[in-house]
Amino acid sequence: MYYVGIDIGSTASKAVVLDEDKHTVLHKRVVPSGWNSKETGEQLLQWIYSQGFIRDQLKIIATGYGRISVSYADSTVTEITCHGRGAAFLADGNVTVIDIGGQDTKMIVLHNGKVLDFVMNDKCSAGTGKFLEVMANRLGLSLPEMFDYAAKGKEVKISSMCTVFAESEVISLMGKGTPREDIAAGVIQSICSKVTLLVNRKQKADRYFLTGGFCSSPYVVQVLSRMLGTEIQTHEDARYAGAIGAALSA
Repeated sequence: MYYVGIDIGSTASKAVVLDEDKHTVLHKRVVPSGWNSKETGEQLLQWIYSQGFIRDQLKIIATGYGRISVSYADSTVTEITCHGRGAAFLADGNVTVIDIGGQDTKMIVLHNGKVLDFVMNDKCSAGTGKFLEVMANRLGLSLPEMFDYAAKGKEVKISSMCTVFAESEVISLMGKGTPREDIAAGVIQSICSKVTLLVNRKQKADRYFLTGGFCSSPYVVQVLSRMLGTEIQTHEDARYAGAIGAALSA
């Protein structure tokens, strides 16, 4: 039996296949979630089959924003639980997880690999991947380009706590001829400051572990580490933490 985790996020969906002992990630894939979670889930299932598996070999657990749309899953598990388990697997121990998702940001406190406490910001897109997407579109950049430009820029202040008003600030900066690199750096700084406010609602942790799409950017890790006053850890597979946690839950 192989163990599969399907994480249908608000903007990106991930799938992983673990080996029979749940020790090794054999396969992993990320695709845009699109407008239909059910279609995205079916797309991921067909990809799994293309790796040479048949359904009887698989135990499948779904999580994330669109988990109820994964009709072929054996069961579903909440994303808080899955992100915690996945992060503990990747970090090899207790950590406090910072997950910057497409529509929300979560901080999850772990103890012995289990969720002890969590806090979540899901009332506003500021401080999330959606905020970055809006600003990147305004600047005419892809998300990877946004990270690259930010790393080369000098931070400018974007003070608004609202995505709509922050976009107006960006438009104003563009009108003044502010370099895109500097605006991109200001956007990342704004996101990280909002994440820091969320994290500081709980007691300071010994180890922080970043998951979600932002974990691929060394610049984001650097800025967050500076703001929190401690080194932020991550992993090359940290974007798949939710899917890995789902597979481990099987």
